[in-house]
Amino acid sequence: MKQYEKLLLENKAWAAETVEEDPDFFKRLENIQRPDFLWIGCSDSRVPANEITNTQPGEIFVHRNIANMVVHTDLNLLSVLEYAVVHLKVKHVIVCGHYGCGGVKAAMTQHNFGIINKWLRNIKDVYRFHRDEIDAIADEDQRTNRLVELNVIEGVMNLAKTSIIQKAWKYNQQPHLHGWVYGLKDGLIKPVFEMPANTHIDSIYEYDDL
Repeated sequence: MKQYEKLLLENKAWAAETVEEDPDFFKRLENIQRPDFLWIGCSDSRVPANEITNTQPGEIFVHRNIANMVVHTDLNLLSVLEYAVVHLKVKHVIVCGHYGCGGVKAAMTQHNFGIINKWLRNIKDVYRFHRDEIDAIADEDQRTNRLVELNVIEGVMNLAKTSIIQKAWKYNQQPHLHGWVYGLKDGLIKPVFEMPANTHIDSIYEYDDL
């Protein structure tokens, strides 16, 4: 059996078991999507949003990329964000990184990774902003993990800088922004940062004509 064929067989088994346990499961999913959460996570296969939060399909709207980045020029991310905030009216947006992230590790080196260099440069900027704090940490893994946390915090800040979030804050008093980090070693999520609706940031980033 080919590897991809196993995935198709597992899908059939999962669908059959799901219907056996809950005959109306797919009927509910087919007709409505009202998630309260937007999850911006890492593409790493070990960090699937539904599994690590023990939630069902339909409960979390998900966007994933390398190192869970929020980049102000990423039209993919911004499109997902606008749809989730404006149309789905999610109550929470979560940026979730994970300790030991390969993207963050790569950004801390001077190696050439080809096209991914352009993406990793955003993480390098976070490192540069916090160089003194990170370089003061003796252990290499702890340095990486601190940059993981700082990258998540910067991602939440970048969300708050968007007109999408600021407009939602002004008119709907939501969403609440969260920065979390998942531990591969123990499966636990650590909250590291949060911004309630209408949190003030540097005024240069705040729009006055929304």
